[in-house]
Amino acid sequence: MRDDGGTHLAFLGATDSVTGSRYLLEHGGRRVLVDCGLFQGYKKLRERNRAPLPVPPASIDAVVLTHAHLDHSGYVPALVKRGFHGPVYATPGTTDLCTLLLPDSGHLQEEEAETARARGSSRHSMPQPLYTARDAVDSLASFSPQPFRAPLDLGAGIEARFIPAGHILGAAQVHITVDDGRSAGTTLHFTGDLGREDDPLMNPPAPLEPTDVLVTESTYGDRAHPREDPTEALGEVVRRVAKRNGVVVIAAFAVGRAETLMLHLARLRRRDRIPDIPVYLNSPMAVDATELYRKYPEEHRISEREFREMYALPQLIRDPDASRALNLRGGPMVVISASGMLTGGRVLHHVEAYGPDPRNAIVLSGYQAGGTRGALLLDGATSLRIYGRDVPIRAEVVSLDNLSAHADADAILRWMGTCPRPPRMVYVTHGEIGASDTLRRRIQHELGWHARVPEHLERVDLAAPR
Repeated sequence: MRDDGGTHLAFLGATDSVTGSRYLLEHGGRRVLVDCGLFQGYKKLRERNRAPLPVPPASIDAVVLTHAHLDHSGYVPALVKRGFHGPVYATPGTTDLCTLLLPDSGHLQEEEAETARARGSSRHSMPQPLYTARDAVDSLASFSPQPFRAPLDLGAGIEARFIPAGHILGAAQVHITVDDGRSAGTTLHFTGDLGREDDPLMNPPAPLEPTDVLVTESTYGDRAHPREDPTEALGEVVRRVAKRNGVVVIAAFAVGRAETLMLHLARLRRRDRIPDIPVYLNSPMAVDATELYRKYPEEHRISEREFREMYALPQLIRDPDASRALNLRGGPMVVISASGMLTGGRVLHHVEAYGPDPRNAIVLSGYQAGGTRGALLLDGATSLRIYGRDVPIRAEVVSLDNLSAHADADAILRWMGTCPRPPRMVYVTHGEIGASDTLRRRIQHELGWHARVPEHLERVDLAAPR
């Protein structure tokens, strides 16, 4: 990929999947990477993490992150390891969360490589992690926290601003203005992951500002969230499983979803809508994230009273021995643990322990990317491959889509409708192929805007979007 002048945008990820968010803006000899995420799910996608980028990492001048989830930030340590030496710009909340998420990602990769070596389950004799926890810690020195809405000079006439997106702490839309010789320049707007209007935890996303080019996510581009009250839906599961002395294993994203679940459970307990059974939060990262919600009260809706209640409810588990002891305890109890798509982490040990028993339940509390164990369960899988062996799944499998922190298709369209004028082009990304194309059609038919789904590695000339 060569820089031949002009202003260009290349889609290096999240164009045929809901992971691997990476967008390369080129202008005036500068290269800015908006998001730097890991590909997750199908092996074909995960292999892209190992492939060289189309441009040398050292030629990228800056990285701008929308938020801390690994599909948007998790490639940063690999980029630094491979030669990137510029700044990584993010909001303070995103920066703080990345200090938790990135080293944990490196640690899990080291564990997976070691397990594969010990069990001979890799085609490589000495499988290596993409990066280590030490690599991740080293990459944190590149971070430069920036406040919401303040102009950020990226050089060569490129200016960026972080706009609140809801979703999780620190999450931002990124609004970029490029001085390309036009009277007002060219503007680009990246949604990142757009939060919900009615999220119980986070504030709603800020309205869409006028922009020439909009790059939108489409995670739920082909569906609407259920209208049922998520608190009651969760309470029904807990009551049902507790009645049969079972264990509710809730797979949760450690940042954002774990807090939402604790909030719902605390409200249920306060109203005596669930029995007084033990609740455990078995995720060191989620425990560490606790104080961040106190640090950034302006970003969320939780009152101090509810904050105290939601963290008083569960027993917080850090110690590995205490985590293993939960697998011997039995029901009734609720265990919240990561990862949210069953791709790794402590939750796999709980699924291994409690998945074979029909008295128990495995609750999926958010989007399940194709190729993940969570997606397999949604498709009716009766066994999961965990740590080199097939674990039978006889437990009840429950999907609570109404707990998602993403805007659904209707909400995305309503949000777009707040824009004072139509963009010249909308690029629909960060969704499975069907979801992206469905949202594209709705944008065209309902808003009358130009929209298309870009191809992986496609590079477009922003002087004349097509």
